[in-house]
Amino acid sequence: MNQNEVAARAKDYIAKEKDAGFRAEVEKLLEAGDYKELEDRFYQNLEFGTGGLRGVIGGGYNRMNTLVVKSATQGLAGYLIKALPEKAKAGKLSAVIAFDSRHYSAEFAEASALIFAANGITCSLFSGLRPTPELSFAIRRLGCDTGIVITASHNPPKYNGYKAYWGSGAQVIPPHDKGIIDEVNAVTEIKEMAREEALAKGLLVIIDKEIDGPYREMVKSCLFRPALIKEKAKEVKIVYTPLHGTGAYQVEPVLEGLGLKVITVPEQREGNGDFPTVAFPNPEEAAALEMAIKLGIKERADVVMATDPDADRFGIAVPGAGAAGGGVFTLVTGNQMGALLEDYIFLSLKELGKMPARPAMVNSIVTTGMQKKIAEYYGAQCFECLTGFKWIADIMEKCEKDGSASIVFGTEESYGYLVENEVRDKDGVSAAALTAEMTLYWRSKNKSLLDRLNELYEICGYWEEMGISKYFQGPEGPVTMKRIMEEYRKNPPKFLGGIEVVRVRDILNGADGLPPSDVLQFFLKDGTVVSARPSGTEPKIKFYASCHAALGKGGLTEAKAEAGKKLAAIKDDIRAVIGN
Repeated sequence: MNQNEVAARAKDYIAKEKDAGFRAEVEKLLEAGDYKELEDRFYQNLEFGTGGLRGVIGGGYNRMNTLVVKSATQGLAGYLIKALPEKAKAGKLSAVIAFDSRHYSAEFAEASALIFAANGITCSLFSGLRPTPELSFAIRRLGCDTGIVITASHNPPKYNGYKAYWGSGAQVIPPHDKGIIDEVNAVTEIKEMAREEALAKGLLVIIDKEIDGPYREMVKSCLFRPALIKEKAKEVKIVYTPLHGTGAYQVEPVLEGLGLKVITVPEQREGNGDFPTVAFPNPEEAAALEMAIKLGIKERADVVMATDPDADRFGIAVPGAGAAGGGVFTLVTGNQMGALLEDYIFLSLKELGKMPARPAMVNSIVTTGMQKKIAEYYGAQCFECLTGFKWIADIMEKCEKDGSASIVFGTEESYGYLVENEVRDKDGVSAAALTAEMTLYWRSKNKSLLDRLNELYEICGYWEEMGISKYFQGPEGPVTMKRIMEEYRKNPPKFLGGIEVVRVRDILNGADGLPPSDVLQFFLKDGTVVSARPSGTEPKIKFYASCHAALGKGGLTEAKAEAGKKLAAIKDDIRAVIGN
């Protein structure tokens, strides 16, 4: 874009943005003639993708701000009215909104609620911070037609985001996602209503206890052994961090209500959009759990738990072998945690005589192959889906309708788990509760979670995973990402890490029953699977590898060394293409 085009878009934004702060940002940049920064803010509109919006907070069409959020909600409202015309005519459309601790989350949430009200859609709005899984629960419990959560999940402080949900309680999928995107892109007029008027007309309803209590009870109801918890709760000490997000509001009362001793990291307990103690508020990052692990060592904790800012992701660290509540802690990966929870759920259903006739679980195509082996061990099926819990929820809903299977667990490698049916998104709160019970169960068998994980390796062979994320910032970023994916498609590697590629699965136009998605997968001769996927919410390409090594005479030690060597060689080949 030339400077005149950038200036014209900036002036158009200034004329439309009602928030004085965001408007002033752009005005100052124009006055200073900072066209490099202006171009970054205006070279494109922040795209409303299949999961909603996510971007850097600030003034401009390529930023998260009040005007962009209002436009998105107007588009969502417009689509809802077209998709459900009878309910719209009867004035019975409804929505619910939740938000996390990020900067402007409360403001964006209220602005969205008032857009719904102006369009004749009754909107329930939480009065304060709530986890994303509680939003999904609220949609289903209140019978709403749509929902929004304002969050950027585990991104750095400068980001915020907007996730759109349908009446199923899951994030939108085709055909609704495309329909909403088309409506958002076509918005020319935004309807608005004052808060006082919306409240007076009953189009804005503030909620709290109507959902909080039922949600907590639902989480408790998904546990298998309440008697064991009641008897042994005092034997396990938990250190927990919400990483300055929403988690403490539900994790603490749920776990403490079960009689468990929970010590929350005081410096990270309260919501704070600056996330002052962490570079990334992400339970996948060892550095994010550093304060919790230090407190865990001091308190001789049995498990350290963490949720991300909107409490949909969940991670743990546990004392290493021989640490017995102190010393060195081991970070459990998302793939390993998913395997442990899957195993515990199937084992419990079997032991308690509650295994359904057609048991099944769902995981994403970039999640460890170990989970399919565990499902087979218990005589269960493992469905695969695209990355994103909306696809797990879609399979759950389809199986419910046709009775083809009973889905008892859903998971993906990025620390997402769903252990109940009342929520249709990943749920860090219920995962925390079930992990506490699982820890107690294996303690009653004189085993740790790491002991059980090693037993699973004996059953399934050793599995290890690797992830690489490469960011491509600025106007040239999308072009570079597209070029890399096109090159992989034109000239797929014949070997990765020295291992022959025996099959390439390109899902761009759909494949093997999976809907279209910009994903490439390389299946290697030894069973390793390598995947490449541009992110739908950030300017990055993610690479995944799931590697298997059989346990031979050298046992687990030799298998780990073999898998590590394979993954290191694969990483070198990927880095050679994308750079460091």
